[in-house]
Amino acid sequence: MHIRTATAADAAAIAAIYAPHVSEGTASYESVPPDTGEMAMRMAAIQAQGFPYLVAERFGQVLGYAYGSPFRSRPGYRFTVENSIYVAPEAQGAGVGRALLKALIDQCTRAGYRRMVAVIGDGSNEGSVGLHRALGFELAGTIPGLGVKHGRWLDWVMMVRPLGDPQAPPPGPDEHPGLPPALC
Repeated sequence: MHIRTATAADAAAIAAIYAPHVSEGTASYESVPPDTGEMAMRMAAIQAQGFPYLVAERFGQVLGYAYGSPFRSRPGYRFTVENSIYVAPEAQGAGVGRALLKALIDQCTRAGYRRMVAVIGDGSNEGSVGLHRALGFELAGTIPGLGVKHGRWLDWVMMVRPLGDPQAPPPGPDEHPGLPPALC
């Protein structure tokens, strides 16, 4: 398996991986799977902000994808990144999500981010909770019944992980994280 930066040519595969998570799953609160064009625009927007957007592939087939994005828009959150990871149904349980999350953590750490947040859209998603826990995330809290999908209320689980030295002093007001151009 190879982890690499996603390109526009991956948008169709990414849309296909995401679609069952939207139409059948509870990881996403969307109800209509976005098409290839929409996924390409979303990817470009994230990459334009300097965040990593990765795919895992084997023998030329994209098995999953992960990306970082702003946790919140206000300046005080600029050192906190939120992760998103989606794996094709046929590749789940094969280490794809773990490899993607590890690579994402590494890139975001090198870029100077200090915390990574996982917002898990279904508290009963033991696979996602377990994956994040195995890679150093701790439970920050659960918000019960925050969303509704497939006729049931869904809990929001938040997990957080320090990036870099958790004891490092806070950055100054003029400091900003960012990926070097070679990693974008």
